[in-house]
Amino acid sequence: MDLILLNDGLYHLVEVTKSMTDGITLLDKTNCFDLCDILRLHLTTYYDFPVNAHVMKDDTGVLMGCICNG
Repeated sequence: MDLILLNDGLYHLVEVTKSMTDGITLLDKTNCFDLCDILRLHLTTYYDFPVNAHVMKDDTGVLMGCICNG
């Protein structure tokens, strides 16, 4: 799975690593889209005004979504 991040007007694909999932415990099998939502909640902070975006907590950009690799 890759995260799609927008940073300085450019989109970047960032591979999800084991360190990104530290602190997350999955109790059941999950699909890629549910895992994307879980990562969004874990890795970002939501700014309602003025940007309406999920900004990465480590300031690497704005989370736009995920790409699920086969």
